[in-house]
Amino acid sequence: MGRVTARRRVVRVRDGAVNTRPDTLVAEEPLEIRLNGKPLAITMRTPGDDFDLAAGFLVSEGVLGRADELANIVYCAGATADGGNTYNVVDVRLAPGVPVPDIALERNVYTTSSCGLCGKASLDAVRTTARWPVTDGPAPLRLAPELLFALPDRLREAQRVFDRTGGLHAAALFSPDGELLDVREDVGRHNAVDKLVGAALRQGLLPLAGNVLMVSGRASFELAQKAVMAGIPVLAAVSAPSSLAVDLAAETGMTLIGFLRGTSMNIYAGEQRVAL
Repeated sequence: MGRVTARRRVVRVRDGAVNTRPDTLVAEEPLEIRLNGKPLAITMRTPGDDFDLAAGFLVSEGVLGRADELANIVYCAGATADGGNTYNVVDVRLAPGVPVPDIALERNVYTTSSCGLCGKASLDAVRTTARWPVTDGPAPLRLAPELLFALPDRLREAQRVFDRTGGLHAAALFSPDGELLDVREDVGRHNAVDKLVGAALRQGLLPLAGNVLMVSGRASFELAQKAVMAGIPVLAAVSAPSSLAVDLAAETGMTLIGFLRGTSMNIYAGEQRVAL
């Protein structure tokens, strides 16, 4: 797994027995995202899919929306005093003519693995105007409850690194008929979604109308915002949503489902897309 995992010594206590053994942990390292050579943000992430993560982050910030707006993404050499490459700094270059935000006026933030929006001056700052309306796609979207009930298990089965570490969040994109289209893992749930959206951007697949985004854990406002910015009409989570996530879903017409476990779920907004 390379840098995705790391080995550390652990003292294990089980039923009175004590032993020392190596344990496999999920790796966590900082990633600095630069835009046209200027520092923009730092996030704590699990190494891997870094270019997708950077691209997806810029989609959620409203900077990118089409593959042709992205010139290239590279790791920055000379990131250390001796000129080495840590593979923890990426530079995103926009295509000619794509507006570059005034980074001096934008957030220049440190995002943790639990809160990708720390440092925002206000919630209004993250209500970026989406490029596309949240739509069903070419045909009306009506999801059978049985299809939705199967998604958490399909997501869990696709989590390869979680099986070794037990310490990763995941985000998966499903088609209207329940086909797994893509999945990403990361120590931060917001990073997992950015990796998923960034991969779609680089393949020219945005907006993701008609698809379902399934996430492990809770559905925060930032995850709802990222789904809206990618044009995803359905966000489902195995845990609870926040009040602001529900408000955003209702305002934008997105379907928001929480506590999707076993044969039960709570539909907080957009129930018209579920065939009850």
